[in-house]
Amino acid sequence: MQNAIEPPSLEASLFGLIGQISDASYIYLLIILILLGLSAFVSGSESAFFSLKPKDNAELKDDPSAKAKNILKLLSKPQELLATILIFNNFINVGIVILSSFVLNDIFPQSDDFSLIRFIVEVLGITLVILLFGEVIPKIFANRNALKVTKIAAYPLRILSKTPPISWLKSILVKGTINIQQWGNQTTSIDQNELEQAVAITKAVSGSEEEQRILEGIVKFGKTEASQIMTPRIEVEDIEAAEHFSSVLEQIIEVGYSRIPVFENSPDNIIGILYIKDLLNHIDRDDSFDWKQVLREPYFVPENKKINDLLQEFRNMKMHMAVVVDEYGGASGIVTLEDILEEIVGDITDEFDDTEISFSKPADNTYIFEGRTSLIDLNKILGEKYEPFIEQARGEAETLGGLIAEVAGRILKNNEFIITGPLKFIVVSSDKKRVKSIKIVVDEKN
Repeated sequence: MQNAIEPPSLEASLFGLIGQISDASYIYLLIILILLGLSAFVSGSESAFFSLKPKDNAELKDDPSAKAKNILKLLSKPQELLATILIFNNFINVGIVILSSFVLNDIFPQSDDFSLIRFIVEVLGITLVILLFGEVIPKIFANRNALKVTKIAAYPLRILSKTPPISWLKSILVKGTINIQQWGNQTTSIDQNELEQAVAITKAVSGSEEEQRILEGIVKFGKTEASQIMTPRIEVEDIEAAEHFSSVLEQIIEVGYSRIPVFENSPDNIIGILYIKDLLNHIDRDDSFDWKQVLREPYFVPENKKINDLLQEFRNMKMHMAVVVDEYGGASGIVTLEDILEEIVGDITDEFDDTEISFSKPADNTYIFEGRTSLIDLNKILGEKYEPFIEQARGEAETLGGLIAEVAGRILKNNEFIITGPLKFIVVSSDKKRVKSIKIVVDEKN
């Protein structure tokens, strides 16, 4: 009997086909390996450039080499850098997929016998190889060696960003992204008046007065100007540049501030800010010591400077104090970081602040206040009953002396007075520049 011939098994067919791979497929495999290496290089570069630490950036700025300059130039335009990397990496990955398809046509010809195996290799195998060797491993390595990788990748990426068609596609992608962002900002912008109305609506359901006050402070934050929260020049403790060192030390101990403005000839002409900590190393010096050498450069801002912009500048410049100047360049006062934060969170007090409001009560319904007393403190003493009358008359004033000048239109002399509702404000003491002391008589019958 003639023996039946068994058909070859799937495994035999598979190995037979693999053995028949054409020379072109070997070339494709070599190109795939090269592309995979490029993919790893580009992916690692992306991770390295965008994971540089502040100390790395500082090191690059101090490095005069061409590599450091290339890195800084690329980092100065992060959108263009990211677009170059993503475009090139996608070209590489598409090339790997296409060439892998040619190789698979050699290994697994189109037939029912190999359809499932081919599908698994194409979808899972190639994806896993690209993801593992072209993305994950190089990014982990680059993240741990960011500075070294950026120095290697900087020059190739600069050449790549100028090479068509990548340079063309990069420009299109960046411009398109900017347009989309601008369009998105226009459609999502909220008018400040609408935001104020929303906060007012929440007032009825707010669980805490403190939370409501903070929300209102945030809403008004962008409209508040430096002149509204500054300490007026007349209340600023300053030091004249001509003072001897021993006299300066006495004033420092007396006022108890950590930063003090220093003026020359006139308080309008502030030439520097004295940081008390800068004098610690010179505390034992005599009057021959030129203490002005430790002064720091003052930062001047106009009266109409918005405090939200000023806060950002304080953060960027690592400063805590600015000198507010008027239109003629003279000093109007000073504004500090604490003043700005208090606009949102309320009064911030420390162990050196005097939390008591200075006033006297010589008789029933009669009070004597200093002219610089804030209207907020005045309302606390007189009570909520009289707050509407004060608010109606205050205008732009922040202090009691300012309220009287606002209503009268001038600096009142001694014994002159104004009346608002049941409150009679009598000037006790004043000079040509300001009202120093005020008597308030409350008429409870009104």
